Amino acid sequence: MRTSLKWIKDLVPGIEDLTPQEYLDAMTLSGSKGEYYVELDKNLENIVIGQILKIEKHPDADKLVICQVNVGQEEPVQIVTGAPNVFEGAVVPVVLAGGKVAGGHDGSTPPEEGIKIKKGKLRGVPSNGMMCSIEELGSSRDMYPDAPENGIYIFKNRDDIKPGDDAIKALGLDDAVIEYEITSNRVDCFSILGIAREAAVTFGKPFCPPVVEPTGNDEDVNDFISVEVNDTELCPRYTARVVKNIKVGPSPEWMQRRLAAQGIRPINNIVDITNYVMEEYGQPMHAYDLSTIAGQKIIVRRAEDNEKFVTLDGQERTLDSSMLMICDAEKPVGIAGIMGGENSMITDDVDAILFEAACFDGTNIRLSGKKLGMRTDAQSKFEKGLDPNNASAAIDRACQLIEVLGCGEVVGGMVDVYGKVKKPHEIPFQPERINRLLGTDLSAEQMLDYFKSLELEYDADRNVMIIPTFRQDLLGTADLAEEVARFYGYSNIPSTLPSGESTSGKVSFKHRVEDVAKETAEFCGFSEGMTFSFESPKVFDKLRLDADDPLRRAITIANPQGEDYSIMKTTPLNGMLVSLARNFNRRNKDVKLYEMAKIYLPKSLPLTEYADERVQFTLGFYGEGDFFTMKGVVEEFLERAGMHDIVDYDPNAGKNFLHPGRQANIIYQGKVIGYMGEVHPEVCENYDMKTRAYIAVLDMPFITEMATFDRHFKGIAKHPAVNRDISMVVKKDILVGQIEKVIREKGGHHLESYHLFDIYEGSQIKAGYKSVAYSITFRANDRTLEEKDITAAMDKIIAGLEDLGIELRK
Repeated sequence: MRTSLKWIKDLVPGIEDLTPQEYLDAMTLSGSKGEYYVELDKNLENIVIGQILKIEKHPDADKLVICQVNVGQEEPVQIVTGAPNVFEGAVVPVVLAGGKVAGGHDGSTPPEEGIKIKKGKLRGVPSNGMMCSIEELGSSRDMYPDAPENGIYIFKNRDDIKPGDDAIKALGLDDAVIEYEITSNRVDCFSILGIAREAAVTFGKPFCPPVVEPTGNDEDVNDFISVEVNDTELCPRYTARVVKNIKVGPSPEWMQRRLAAQGIRPINNIVDITNYVMEEYGQPMHAYDLSTIAGQKIIVRRAEDNEKFVTLDGQERTLDSSMLMICDAEKPVGIAGIMGGENSMITDDVDAILFEAACFDGTNIRLSGKKLGMRTDAQSKFEKGLDPNNASAAIDRACQLIEVLGCGEVVGGMVDVYGKVKKPHEIPFQPERINRLLGTDLSAEQMLDYFKSLELEYDADRNVMIIPTFRQDLLGTADLAEEVARFYGYSNIPSTLPSGESTSGKVSFKHRVEDVAKETAEFCGFSEGMTFSFESPKVFDKLRLDADDPLRRAITIANPQGEDYSIMKTTPLNGMLVSLARNFNRRNKDVKLYEMAKIYLPKSLPLTEYADERVQFTLGFYGEGDFFTMKGVVEEFLERAGMHDIVDYDPNAGKNFLHPGRQANIIYQGKVIGYMGEVHPEVCENYDMKTRAYIAVLDMPFITEMATFDRHFKGIAKHPAVNRDISMVVKKDILVGQIEKVIREKGGHHLESYHLFDIYEGSQIKAGYKSVAYSITFRANDRTLEEKDITAAMDKIIAGLEDLGIELRK
């Protein structure tokens, strides 16, 4: 954002004496950060208005003439020039001897340095100054269209200047252009009035915006034009006014100079008015030739796919249905918020024009411009999200300027299609809280003075601040506190220690359990891996999942990067197996990986509520180790998580992606908390992994629910333990877990522990059987156990084992 400093000073009386640097520093400290400034009169010194009184030919040069120039002194100044466009009576800028003009235009002097003009002789004739071209004044024909291409700048029809006056001031070069870095939330500051309002509060001076009086004749605009908005979401407001009896011509000097300072080339009075209002109010406007609007009707609609349209720059654009168009009854006449059409452009013979000031959806304008490869000044304003309430004020200002400049007759009334009216919102006024946030001790009255300067209203009855719609950035008390801090002055806020209760942070229980999982895995030699939450639906086939497997019910991503990342993963296996396979194919040996993987299980499809997002502790390895190695890691983690009860394993897990004879569900307190096993050979082949691999998956929400970090002290036993060994012949299909369950259930309350110490299969054991031996320990806390106590417990254990078809080995 850039502004003319002179324009700002006209709107904020009382800051006329500020230098550009003083202004820039103060505005930066109050939050409107100034990047830099450029003085338009830099290196321009001792340049005055001169009038050529007499011209004579140079005696020794055909292309030079001798001019006698009245510069407001007692005697005319003699200047020799080769300019072809000078004539007697011409009013020109003159740099007197000892003065300076801008550098850079002569190809030898750097732009940052000026050229000093001295008295001298040209082909023997004294010359005491120099008449200036617009380039020598540091500007260009883009900013001064009336300047000749080659020759001296000549003032035309200027009754307000006389010889000897300051030429820099007459040209409007006594100004500085300030460049700001405005954040996107301060939409109001992308305008001259917005910056001027900030300057008024910063310097404690009144803000004097232009007074816009109602304009228009006795006619009704509705007799000239009607407006229909088909998409009020993309166009919340559309205003239109009509001006007839148009007189196209150059805009006045003051308007041209202000536009030039803004970096906008003056064109004609109509175009200049729309640009002027866009800069002043921050509201883009567009003017259409009313005679080109078919059916005296404007229709705001979406474009059709592949619709063609030729814009003002003569380029044919291909549109789609996401873009908003301004159309008449027969054809499109403009791309909303971006550029008008070639078919409705203003020409010099225009008789009546239609002024448009509308508000369009900022996101839609940005995306449309990006698709079309276009970037316009209007688009840069709209895409920030404009205040729809500003549209009527801007169009009334444009019509006022039409009358002020005498370039048309304004028709009475305004067409205004305004759907859902945007109203001011409210924020509770809490001065004590503001002081706490800032560490200040300001009175409520002092805060209200700042807010009043910012045009915020205070409702004393309800103790709320009413926020105008142009301040879209003020949403809560913290925002009000920032406004107070900005204008009270950050440097005036005292340094204070933080207030409030001291607290100590801690890790949540959930994260403590996850940390134990990570520590256990790393202690056992596993390295952490991380995989994407997105994957391809093809992974279900690679994992051999059944067609009706619930894991196939995945959330489809609306805007995927490709099919390989088109769904949210429902199982962590694919990511783990891809990582293991990549390591295997790069010939890394004995790889162990773990991941805290998040899966996304939809409660219904299509989604009607948030999915169940679950973290699953996933372990995977190949190389050294087997099924029981993985089992040991799982049990180590559960033990460290405080889950001290017996962990059961059900071999009938039914996982197609695991080896049918080497898989198990992990069960704790009767609940399945995960599964583990060897990866099915076909799955390994699908992942191009020619080795055995093992995985384990534990559901962390279940683990967190059952985990505990409480520790209970248990004293040293005072009474001796009694050991009994038992050896049995067992069918091979009977699991050790079944045996241990019998021992636990039948061992009674004196059972202390049991330990499997031998498994034997050989010629001394009949076919289909195995020999299993346990050491069982009994102990009482209050006495020494007697033989009858041990015998009774052992008899129950043996009876329970016999119910399983187990025989004691003699």
